[in-house]
Amino acid sequence: MTNFLVAANPRGGAGYRFQAASPTDVLAAAERLRAAQPDWAALRVDERLSALEAWCEALRATGPELVAALTEDTGRALLSQAELDGALGRIEHWRRQSPALLSQPSQGVSATAPSVRYEHRCDPLGLVAVISPWNFPLLLMLVDAVPALAAGCAVLAKPSEHTPRFVEPLMASVRSVPALEAVFQCLLGGPETGAAALDAADAVCFTGSVATGRKVGARAGERLIPAFLELGGKDPLIVLADADVAQAADITLRGSVIATGQACQSIERVYVHRSLYDAFVAKLTAAASAVTLNTERVDRGHLGPFIDPRQADLVEAQLEDALANGATLHCGGLVRRDGGAWCAPVVLTGVHHTMRLYREETFGPVLPVMPFANDGEAIDLANDSEFGLSAAVLGEQAHALSVAARLRAGAVSLNDAGLTSQVSDVEKDSYGVSGVGRSRMGPSGLLRFLRRQALLVQTVPAAPLDAFKEVERQPA
Repeated sequence: MTNFLVAANPRGGAGYRFQAASPTDVLAAAERLRAAQPDWAALRVDERLSALEAWCEALRATGPELVAALTEDTGRALLSQAELDGALGRIEHWRRQSPALLSQPSQGVSATAPSVRYEHRCDPLGLVAVISPWNFPLLLMLVDAVPALAAGCAVLAKPSEHTPRFVEPLMASVRSVPALEAVFQCLLGGPETGAAALDAADAVCFTGSVATGRKVGARAGERLIPAFLELGGKDPLIVLADADVAQAADITLRGSVIATGQACQSIERVYVHRSLYDAFVAKLTAAASAVTLNTERVDRGHLGPFIDPRQADLVEAQLEDALANGATLHCGGLVRRDGGAWCAPVVLTGVHHTMRLYREETFGPVLPVMPFANDGEAIDLANDSEFGLSAAVLGEQAHALSVAARLRAGAVSLNDAGLTSQVSDVEKDSYGVSGVGRSRMGPSGLLRFLRRQALLVQTVPAAPLDAFKEVERQPA
């Protein structure tokens, strides 16, 4: 039976009806990609990179159509263009970095067995399934797909069913590069399609919620295939006693509300030294109250709508829980209009860690602010979470560094927030439930898609069996 799905329009209006790939469709695509992958891997590195360069040009040519589709998918214009620019930047990054990473000599003499000389060779993992989310649908697909392709893998991508419109112009650009078309395909569909892609692949990259990540990791474990899971965050920001209050309020607001808070590295918890607390809350509230929504036009205002309408319901439930348990609302709240849902930045005080908005990922522009008395208390509060994706510390640099080093987070931005969205060449590892697998940043972003084989050469006559024969030992 043909299965059709409908993706909502985040700004209201008509949805987008599309056909979901069945498990049979997925299997056929996987077989085609797997058959083509050895020839792709056998190309010289510069030949693969030449195909990626041609794809870059095709993406630029189809840029207006692709950005229009992303805008329709996400309900925002400026960030859709930024997403395309970021994706092009990722391709250029790996075009520059791949030659050195893939040609590094790896040979030597064993320190533990000096008669053994070794060489390393690397094999691509094969067919990689990339299951990507709805918040940055193009960029977060290509952050995994591009280095996998550069390493010599084939890629079967399954984007979120909530943001399917961009796939058609994307695949038009892929089809203009035949060598790439042979090893890269996107298939639309829901969870059934994603599960089939996982079952057909030799490795999986998943970006999304912790709940779904657990299922992906469990299935990958059953199949004994590598899994690279980039999961949720509940990022804390600490404002130390020696921070500049006005600057701290500006950084905190931007770090929380960019993309309507629909980013893994969004600030969702704020801890402020008690000496600055009242002034900080006043400045943050004033700045948050001035933020505008793009309800009238997609190209006006600071913040777009929730991409997945269900996210608005989750944020609303968290706010209701907080207010019912003693929180004070200083500004902001949900705005529902014409089938879309927006959220003006929310500033809350009188909050505590038993509230849902401290235990669950929010994925919305909600800023609960708590005071602390000393650095130790701030560190304990920031670390009181099962998440550990990233964090931020604001204050005098040496002081901020000393605090940052004690946080359980894969990356800590000092005197800024969300720097992981700008810095892609520095490796980091997630803590807690925020992810597993090698870093998608830095050299590991590519090297994780290669399996190393060791060739061990014995340079002296091999030991005979008699060398291991038991002999009677005489008493001393």
